Amino acid sequence: MGGMSEAGGAGGAGAAVAEFEAERGRLFGIAYRMLGSAAEAEDAVQDAYLRWHAADRGYIGAPGPWLAKVLANLCLNRLTSARARREEYVGPWLPEPVRTDTGALGPLETAEQREAVSMAMLVMLERLSPPERAVVVLRDAFDYGHREIAAVLDWPEANVRQAYSRAKKHLADGRPRFAASAEVRADLLERFLTAAAEGALDRLEALLADDVVAWADGGGKVRSATRPVSGRNAVARFFIGMLQKFGSGVVVTFAEVNGAAAVLGWEDGALIAAGMVEFGTDDFGNGVVTDVRIMRNPDKLGFLEIQCRELSQNA
Repeated sequence: MGGMSEAGGAGGAGAAVAEFEAERGRLFGIAYRMLGSAAEAEDAVQDAYLRWHAADRGYIGAPGPWLAKVLANLCLNRLTSARARREEYVGPWLPEPVRTDTGALGPLETAEQREAVSMAMLVMLERLSPPERAVVVLRDAFDYGHREIAAVLDWPEANVRQAYSRAKKHLADGRPRFAASAEVRADLLERFLTAAAEGALDRLEALLADDVVAWADGGGKVRSATRPVSGRNAVARFFIGMLQKFGSGVVVTFAEVNGAAAVLGWEDGALIAAGMVEFGTDDFGNGVVTDVRIMRNPDKLGFLEIQCRELSQNA
């Protein structure tokens, strides 16, 4: 990096853009996990770029740590205001879904990496204070050391360790249950959708955990359940009724969203719903559906729809 500055002319500016673009994917991954919104994450990354563009980079060492610090503080400010908005949110609030088979959130090669971007984990992160959330995201998802996180947040290292320990205790209470194998998940999803589409209540109930819960986020923009639906019978009836309501006008496709199997509903070429299905095992070791989260809020489906269209065009 040396003495590079804006005064370096077009060559310096071009190098600065290239350096930022090399960090963009990681920055988006951090911002999304902190904010639970792809749209807000993109805005935060763009704000970080504007600060990078305006900075005298002659005083900046490596771009990665500097950008991470700027981005983390931008996200902390956004989280503080977002909390107030979410208190007035209509119905259950769910994170904005992101397709993860494109590498948009980085590699998801291990169970821990997949869990870190799951809907369940992102919802649990809402329990934490904004600084605690930043500590967990940087430590668990991006393998930052405590000293590195302390530099990002301008905290003493001992405070970072305390915040991380406290946050992990909060998260342990609601940790996602053991996930079934990929083969079991694929089979369960097919059977689940078939039973729901055929209105086979008994078959559908048999695939659900006793304490299964379904959430639907309409955000007050579309008609949707304003409270979680709990229990086998209630959830089974909810899905059968929902599929009957949508009828044959909806085209169904499948994708990996937030590291889990997802069912996407399209009407007249527009994405109108995304259902993320999470699996576990019952007391007898059988695979069952444990949680279903349905995104219906059109404001939160735009990023996922763009991802799907881009993949279709590049296929």
